[in-house]
Amino acid sequence: MQMTEPPFLPRERLFKEQQYFQSLSKHTHLKGRYDAITSVGIPLALAALSLFMIGRGVYNMSHGIGKKE
Repeated sequence: MQMTEPPFLPRERLFKEQQYFQSLSKHTHLKGRYDAITSVGIPLALAALSLFMIGRGVYNMSHGIGKKE
């Protein structure tokens, strides 16, 4: 008794997708449609936010803002 699962994509379409992605000259992690957002955009946004928060903390410490008495 052998149970087989149907494939997600037809074989011909899978080969066509593979050929498309292998022919691209971009880096592997940027080949998809929205991969640039997740690989570049989100890390840049997190880095910018953390730099802003560090800068605000340094400013507040140097001016004595937000101290508990």
